[in-house]
Amino acid sequence: MGRKEKKQEKLTNYDTIKAAIHLFDRHHLFGKINRIRIMLEGGNKNKQHACLVVSDGRILLNPEYKAFLTEQEWFYIIVHQYLHLAFGHFDAEKIPVSYQLSGKRKGEFQERIWALACHLYNMKFLSDMKLGKCPFYTEGFEVKNQDENEIYESLLERDWSELQCRLAEEIHQLLPMEGLRVPLVHKNGNPIAEEFAAKLAYAAKSVLTDVNKSENIECSHTVKEAAEWFMSHYPLLGGLAVGFHLREDYEACQRMEIQMAAVDIEKAIIYINPTANLTEKELRFVLAHEFLHAGLMHHERCLGRNFYLWNIACDYVINGWLYELQIGDMPTGILYDENYRGLSAEAIYDLLLQDIRKTMKLMTLRGYGKGDIIHVNSSGKKDHPTEQEEFYKNALKQGLIYHENQNRGYLPEGLIQEIRALGMPPIPWEVELARWFEYYFPLEEKRYSYARPSRRQSSSPEIPRPRLTVVEKRENRKTFGVIIDTSGSMSEKLLAMALGTIASYANSREVEMVRVVFCDARAYDAGYLSVDELAGRVEIKGRGGTVLQPGIDCLEKAKDFPKDGPILIITDGVIENHLNIKREHAYLLPKGSRLPFAGKGKIFYMSDK
Repeated sequence: MGRKEKKQEKLTNYDTIKAAIHLFDRHHLFGKINRIRIMLEGGNKNKQHACLVVSDGRILLNPEYKAFLTEQEWFYIIVHQYLHLAFGHFDAEKIPVSYQLSGKRKGEFQERIWALACHLYNMKFLSDMKLGKCPFYTEGFEVKNQDENEIYESLLERDWSELQCRLAEEIHQLLPMEGLRVPLVHKNGNPIAEEFAAKLAYAAKSVLTDVNKSENIECSHTVKEAAEWFMSHYPLLGGLAVGFHLREDYEACQRMEIQMAAVDIEKAIIYINPTANLTEKELRFVLAHEFLHAGLMHHERCLGRNFYLWNIACDYVINGWLYELQIGDMPTGILYDENYRGLSAEAIYDLLLQDIRKTMKLMTLRGYGKGDIIHVNSSGKKDHPTEQEEFYKNALKQGLIYHENQNRGYLPEGLIQEIRALGMPPIPWEVELARWFEYYFPLEEKRYSYARPSRRQSSSPEIPRPRLTVVEKRENRKTFGVIIDTSGSMSEKLLAMALGTIASYANSREVEMVRVVFCDARAYDAGYLSVDELAGRVEIKGRGGTVLQPGIDCLEKAKDFPKDGPILIITDGVIENHLNIKREHAYLLPKGSRLPFAGKGKIFYMSDK
């Protein structure tokens, strides 16, 4: 008799659901939860529903669901439905009784729209936490730093596409919610939400303890108390606090010349010098300072600036915010200036450049001459952030949502704007340059005029018809000057790209001629060139240092150049002297380069990608 082959058993949803429940029970955030019941839904003939969550705490999983789902997909579904209970989506104090549309009229509560808003909020949370695998398409709606009520309002006011309607229907069928029509009223708070918050705080403390043990460095009780304060009392920075190793190591601080504290962005370590003798409240201030350096990606925003001076500018901004927020006590000797209140780090950096000899002697938390941001790649030239940096950004963005949802108090407007900007992709330099052209060279306005009748007038003489005419042109606004740095330090590839882009946008704005001056060790006036021949008239002469002021003087004194004509300066920033420019102007620099002075004009950083 031939040998029989053993057939491989095929997995079913029963198997993967049991594995997912086991995974949920073992997870440090969800394990040993007593106030919910996860069970299989028996005899369910509706195969469209994968999991039903009920306001009384039941999560009913349907093994007869129409499609086979993996263990990670079922785990995602269980956590997703549990979060509805943990975030209070069935609570009367959370559910909006009515909505206000465009500030004009009110309408009744829309149950399905609220359910979709809660689903989208949970999806954003799970995406940031990287939990499980989403079993359905999620790109039909964009959810930024919004809470459930803000998402609800935006869904009511938007015009829905066919794709969004299909996605919403799929989510409602896959993950139904039962109990929204009778919102829950809690006398002493939502017990499931309180239990989840307690587990979050416990998990954060456990992670911090494990990290300190793995580093084999025992922090003092004061340092631990300061770090745990953020996890239990300050949600804005609580997520960031979990992600850092705290090292109160005198030998390491001596070796790295750290007088008070410093943060290593890549290794996720905050060094604290125990000899600084900081109180617990001073430690809160110092830890919050280092958290914000990492979360706001200050190391990546340097973009060719002097890194130490940039570190000082960021210190002024952060310390000003922490002083306003009254987080802990500001240690003595900290960089703080009331005159810089409300300014960005970029603006403060330009002000510091005006007296660089004095400002380079200022002291950061690390000490004199060294920034408290320890980062190997401080040039800002990385194309993609690391996973650790993504965690910093997501933790800070999620912390802002928690802070606002829990009404934890005032936040400076500048800090809110910078956190929200973390999720926004940077505007490409070509788009910024295009806006510059749009501002200075608006297209000629066209309008109908009865002064000149339409050519169709003869076919209907009894009906007056206007002709479409162009408003009188302002010829003096249809040209601009280009100062081109042709020294040997300029990249031919970037220079060609810059000139090609300029020619393209000039054509689109109906600019026919451009006044061009080449500069390296001296200025060469090329006169007026058509935009089509602009890119082909550049030669890299390579005569050493760059002197641009004679070229600017040449344009400003030229009788045939308009008095209000703007100037675009293409350079790599290696300029010998400060530039004195009396008219509107802008700079076009390679990414990673900086001007050696605070430029008054707009600065575009071009990339070769």
